[in-house]
This record gives sequence, C-alpha cells and structure tokens, in this order.
Amino acid sequence: MFHPLSLYIGLRYTRAKRRNHFISFISGTSMVGIALGIVALIVVLSVMNGFHKEIQQRILAMASHATLSDPYGGGIADWPQVLEQVRAHPRVVGAAPFIEIQGMLASGAQVSGAVVRAIEPVEEDEVADLRRHMVSGSVDALVNGAFNIILGQDLANYLGVGPGDKVTVVTPQVSSTPVGVMPRLKRFTVSGIFAVGMADYDRNAAFIHLADGARLMSLGEAVGGVRLKLDDMWQAPRLAREIAYELGGVYRLVDWTQVHSNFFSALAMEKRMMSIILFLIVAVAAFNIVSTLVMVVTDKQSDIAVMRTLGISPARVMGIFMVQGTAIGLIGTLVGVVAGVILAFNVESVVAGIESLFGIHFLDPDIYYISELPSDVHLADVLSIGGGAFLMSVLATLYPAWRAAKTQPAEALRYE
Repeated sequence: MFHPLSLYIGLRYTRAKRRNHFISFISGTSMVGIALGIVALIVVLSVMNGFHKEIQQRILAMASHATLSDPYGGGIADWPQVLEQVRAHPRVVGAAPFIEIQGMLASGAQVSGAVVRAIEPVEEDEVADLRRHMVSGSVDALVNGAFNIILGQDLANYLGVGPGDKVTVVTPQVSSTPVGVMPRLKRFTVSGIFAVGMADYDRNAAFIHLADGARLMSLGEAVGGVRLKLDDMWQAPRLAREIAYELGGVYRLVDWTQVHSNFFSALAMEKRMMSIILFLIVAVAAFNIVSTLVMVVTDKQSDIAVMRTLGISPARVMGIFMVQGTAIGLIGTLVGVVAGVILAFNVESVVAGIESLFGIHFLDPDIYYISELPSDVHLADVLSIGGGAFLMSVLATLYPAWRAAKTQPAEALRYE
C-alpha cells in the first residue's frame, strides 16, 4: 500500500488518459489560463515598476532629498554656518543653498509662468544632476553678476528663445518708481537649455546664479533655503526629522516624499488597481478547476464507490481530488512564473523585435521621452502573484472534493 494513499491516487488520476476528452481539454485550459494570467501580471507589473523607477529617477535628478527653509517664509542669513552643520551629519552627502522665485518669463509677445531657482553651480552638483541634462550651453555660465539664465527645453521652445537671446524675469515683488508701484523685473541672457524628460521641469523651470537671485529678490546675503542629498533617499523622512532636531527645531525640513506624495500615491494606486484587474484573469482560470473536478468526480463515481467499499475514508477521498486539482494549479503556476520572469527580463528585446518586424513604435520618444520599454522585476511581486494563484487553485478544489467525499457507494453502484 502506497502512503499517503490520497497523494498516490490523485497524481495517478492527473497523469491518466481520461475517457472523456472534454475533461482533459478543460484541465489543459485551466493550466494555460493560470499560466497566461500569471505571465500577464508579472510582465505588466514589472513594466509599471520600470516606469515608476524611471519617473522617480528623473524627478530626483532635479529635486533634493530634503529641503531646509525658514518656517516663517523669510530667508536664512547664516546659511554658510547651516551648511557646515548639516554637512557634518554622517548621513548627508551633499548640501547646497538656493532661492526659489515664483515668477513669469517674457520674450516678445510670449509670456509664461515659471519657477526660477537661483543656485550656486558648484554646490548644486552635490544635490542635483543638472549638468548631465544640459542640451546646449553650460551650467558654469551662471556666474555672479552676468545675469545669465538656463531654461527648460519646452519652456525655451514656448518662448521662442535659444542661447544668446534675452528673456525678462518678472517677480511678484514690487518696487516704488516715479510712475507708481511696478513689479520687479530684470533682463537675463539665455546661456543654456536643459531637458530632463519631465514636463514639470522642462516646461516650468529655469535656473540663475544665487547672487543674481538674491539681488532680484532684495535678500542681501540671505538665501531661501538649503537643499540636502542623503545617502539613502528611502530614509529621508526619518533623517529629515533627525537633522531638524539637531538644528534645534529652528528650521522647517521637508523631504521628497512629502513634496511628491500625491504623485507617488497615484502611481501606487494605479499599480494596485491594475493588479486587481489582471488577477481576475487568474481567478477565472483557477475556478475552471472547479468545473474540471466536478466532471471528474461525476466520471469517477464508480471508482469512488469501490474505494469507499474497500474502507477508504471520506477524508482520503476528498484528499485525492484536492491533490488532482492542486497539481493542475501547481503546474500552471510554475509555468506562468518561469515564463513571466523570463519575458519580463527580456521585454525590451521582445518589444524591439515586434517594432522592427511590423515597422511600428509603441513609445515615440518625441511624445513619451522614453524610447525603450523599461522593466524592473521585483521578487516580492513574483512571489505574491505565484502564491496568490496557487492559493486560489487550492481553494477551487474544496467544493468538488467535498462532493466526492459525500458519494454514497450504494447509490453510485446501483446501475453498474
């Protein structure tokens, strides 16, 4: 006698050629459906992870991990000392002063709102990667007193300007003149163009020298705040609180998760909803196992009756059909996980091959700024998808197995 008996008979039923080919077809369909659902889930979530990672890198290429500022909206006059203090923290890898100006840029008849950030080019390299995104010109052209400005590519295109052209920066501050109160404005020379691939920066951002920004805003020697780069951006909320405490709670510290919280929350919600929608594919395939096993139980009524008369308990009968259904789910899950991971790691090559074969472009770089489909496979996603699919397969076996266990031998053998 084989032990455990339920496992042996269940696997034997799984391997056996059935008299009813329709049952075999439904079993195969269930396996294929589970596998395809898992492949779709793994690939789609990996591509979404890749897009999220790409967007995150582009945002943080220009944004700081944390920003220190005056809680009352004033400037920081003793910013050199503040820089020394924050740089002394072991988890801070870079710090740079800045002044942020909400204003308008004008060139001829074209006017556009923009965020003008005044920076010190050398120190800005510690917290951002502006140099790598320069399309023309150089960050080093931002020198004290030159009144040069670097524009985002889309903003420059809208204003119709390029390197060497003039733009007027208009600030919300006002100045008293002989003809009355007038907004404060200054002519700047375009010295460079940058392109990050994010509309928030390419269409709405500009950079000038820190000293020029201080003159424009009449801040004297003060700056608007200090931007920080940390050795672990995921620890930014905790480290920001720690640094603020060490500074005596005098300054306000905001980390990148707070600044972009709505955007990243929307991305996370999108991923969750897509997971739920695609998991329905797996659910439909898994519950095909119910119909498969119900038909198998009907087909094996006489076998069940014989086993019962030989003394096999209802629990063991139930186990036989649970093993059979679980085997179907396990095979589909394993095939789907392996195929999904392989496809997710090679999705860029597959998409490139399809584009080359049919002469189409799924991602036009002129529209999406991304020419290749990014993919980032997370082990946690693969394990949760595979585990969830297998669990649903096991649950789908319970009702048919219970029906098999309730089979009465006398009733089943009455017409045999």
